[in-house]
Amino acid sequence: MRRIFYSFLFLLSPLFFSVATAQQDTLRLTRVQCEAIFLKQNLQLMADRLSIPHAEAMVLQAGLWPNPNVSIDEVNLWATQKQVQVFGEGLKGLGNSNFGRNQQISVSVEQLVFTAGKRKKLVALEQVGVEQSKQYFEELLRNLKLELRQQLTTMQYLQLNRGIYENQLQSVKQLTAAYQRQVQRGNIPRGEHTRLKALELELAKNANDLSQQIYAAQKELKLLLHLDPTTTLEILPAGFERDLKGFDQLSLHQLVLATKDHRPDLKLAQLDKDYSSRLYDYERAMRVPDLTLKGGYDRGGNFMYNFIGFGVSLDLPFTNRNQGNIKAAQIGLQQANLRQQLMVQTVEQEAVLAWQNVASSVAFLRSIEQDYEANLDDLLSGYTRAFTSRNISLLEYLDFMEAYLGNKKIILDATREVNERVEELNYTIGQDILK
Repeated sequence: MRRIFYSFLFLLSPLFFSVATAQQDTLRLTRVQCEAIFLKQNLQLMADRLSIPHAEAMVLQAGLWPNPNVSIDEVNLWATQKQVQVFGEGLKGLGNSNFGRNQQISVSVEQLVFTAGKRKKLVALEQVGVEQSKQYFEELLRNLKLELRQQLTTMQYLQLNRGIYENQLQSVKQLTAAYQRQVQRGNIPRGEHTRLKALELELAKNANDLSQQIYAAQKELKLLLHLDPTTTLEILPAGFERDLKGFDQLSLHQLVLATKDHRPDLKLAQLDKDYSSRLYDYERAMRVPDLTLKGGYDRGGNFMYNFIGFGVSLDLPFTNRNQGNIKAAQIGLQQANLRQQLMVQTVEQEAVLAWQNVASSVAFLRSIEQDYEANLDDLLSGYTRAFTSRNISLLEYLDFMEAYLGNKKIILDATREVNERVEELNYTIGQDILK
């Protein structure tokens, strides 16, 4: 008997496993949890974060001296009999041996020496590149966070909207089933049942359309969070309605000032100006030619058998004094200065517009009475009971149902609008002003 029992469990174990897997495939997350996963697992952030140590490596490279150059030349591997006869005993061997007695060799060493502080100026130039990489990463993070939060808002909006249609669909299905039984008994005309069935199909189609939009939003979120594509993602409704108590305390003047302090793209414009300035200094330093120090040893190739000599070489800046690159760097500095001024004006205007949009959206949402949505639900319940009791006509019930769905959508749209406008304000300022 025990064997039969264990065999039965063994046969059912794949079914239990599949049910457990299906349950695990639905991932329910809050907005805060999604953002934590995003910061840890987003592949684009992980890739772009590596640009910072990459830029730091370029600073290290810019600070290195060029390697010395060593060359060995004029080496004869053997001497002919005639050469031996001409030179007689030949050269003295190396040390006390006869090694190298009839051989010639030349060894030279060269070292390039930068002048006019070129290496220091190049390091300073690459250091600006490190700061630029950091601000590029901050700008990417700012854009991706806005995209993530907008997708979370869209997901919550679609889920809540679909929930409204699904709740009404269940209610209408019960009414339709009840009316079908009454039609079969001949108590009510078939037209009323047909009209209710049409409403049921319309609600089902709207719910299905919203489901497809939810699937599309899930795809974008799973890409941002680096989740398994087979996972079903559900965002919990917490955080969809914003706490707007802090909005009344915001000052537009302070917001504009905060924008100048926190916007990565504005900092990038300033860094571009710094880069152009340091590039101009570097190009001016390139007017001065670099030196090449030389040292050499020659055995048997000179009238002095073991000749050791030193030298120096440099380019004569007669025709090329780097005039073109200097002029181009000077123009680039002027362009960067103008672009930085334009960026300051742009972020100021964007801050004002973002604040105005939030103020307008908040004012409209606050114009809706707090208990209005609860009153709508109570009225719908009352209309449903009255219609079931035949106290109101089908046309009156359908008219109210249409008004109910329209008003619920308006409330949801207003809440979504505030949510999106708040995120746009945070994005514009470069800081989470409103949570």
